Amino acid sequence: MVDRDIADMDPIPSAATEYVQRRIEEEHGYLSWLNTSVDVVERGRIVMSIPFDEKLTNTDGRTIHGGVAATLIDTAGGVAQRTAFEDPLSGGVATVNLNANYLRPATGDLRAEAEVVRAGGSIGVSDMTVTSTTENGSAEVVVGQGSFRLFRD
Repeated sequence: MVDRDIADMDPIPSAATEYVQRRIEEEHGYLSWLNTSVDVVERGRIVMSIPFDEKLTNTDGRTIHGGVAATLIDTAGGVAQRTAFEDPLSGGVATVNLNANYLRPATGDLRAEAEVVRAGGSIGVSDMTVTSTTENGSAEVVVGQGSFRLFRD
């Protein structure tokens, strides 16, 4: 964090949470097409999900293409960084580096959780995990870390 720890910041205003949800769920062409939802927005943390849809699967019709999970971790990691801004609606975020480790095939709904590791003056780092629903509950399918360029107003 630039001036203070994320834990010491005021909660995110509800207007900012609603804006993020609307932009991703309704207005962003690609993320809306994926049927992405924003489930939790907190300082330093975000949870997003994409429901299983056969149009997102590999040729086997059962496993979700890895690019969908990569999109989810990239988006969640960047939006999590935005929550560390004093005003989450100001400035911008761009991906500098993204690392995705695929642990197993995703065969159900996807859920990504991203947490800010560090939000510096110009670069931030987020840890991200994607889980997928299974017959027995859920399982981690992708873990990753991203670094993001922070454009603070």
